[in-house]
Amino acid sequence: MISLGLDPSLTGFGWCVHNSEVVGEGRVIAKGAFHTEAKEIFVSRYIRIRSSLIRLIEKYPDIRAIGVESPPFGEQFSEGLYALFVYVNEALYLSRKNVVYFDPKTLKMLAKMDPRVRKGTMDKSDMIEAAKAETGIKRWSNDEADAYLISRSAARFWVFGAGLIAADDLTPAEAHSFHRVHTFVRGEKAGLTERRGLVFREDDRFFRFEQIPQDSEEEEFRKWLSRRNFKKLEAKPRPQKAHP
Repeated sequence: MISLGLDPSLTGFGWCVHNSEVVGEGRVIAKGAFHTEAKEIFVSRYIRIRSSLIRLIEKYPDIRAIGVESPPFGEQFSEGLYALFVYVNEALYLSRKNVVYFDPKTLKMLAKMDPRVRKGTMDKSDMIEAAKAETGIKRWSNDEADAYLISRSAARFWVFGAGLIAADDLTPAEAHSFHRVHTFVRGEKAGLTERRGLVFREDDRFFRFEQIPQDSEEEEFRKWLSRRNFKKLEAKPRPQKAHP
């Protein structure tokens, strides 16, 4: 599966296009970051990122699904971060790409693969080292590394949701995040089973936008956004080495 990982930020918006069928450097089709300046009018920064994201998705039409680092779920977050999250999702909706959200805590757990083995925190350098270890690519910014790990996890989530891999094929971190089921054994809820994994939370933590019909006005609006001339913000991918 070709997936896109997004690490939203107004200053360094990391992205990575990932091929789950390849091992090593070839896993990364392209990666990069969008940048806007703090001196720019705030709403212009959101608009420019939205347009560049639409163009990025157009550039890689084989992208089947997208993963996004979301604001911390169920917690307080800044108005600015939430506004960016909304603009990002508008771009994904207009492009009709399926999306799954990973909050920061979940993303760090998924990067560990097995939290029982890789204990402790995952800081920026740890996330970069995880991306290096999986791909063999030495040059990563922290924004790109997060985006890579998001894209990898998104691909795993969607192939699992499609039944192409079984629960037994998941890493311990994936099993906890994607397919967690808890049955209470004590108290008032004894015997009650709660399905807490992401796969049980459609239209909450993941959306199948591709299934929603698109009318002509929406498509024209998407094309108009794509054509907007924001040269400063054009994505500059770092093409990966070709492999036989």
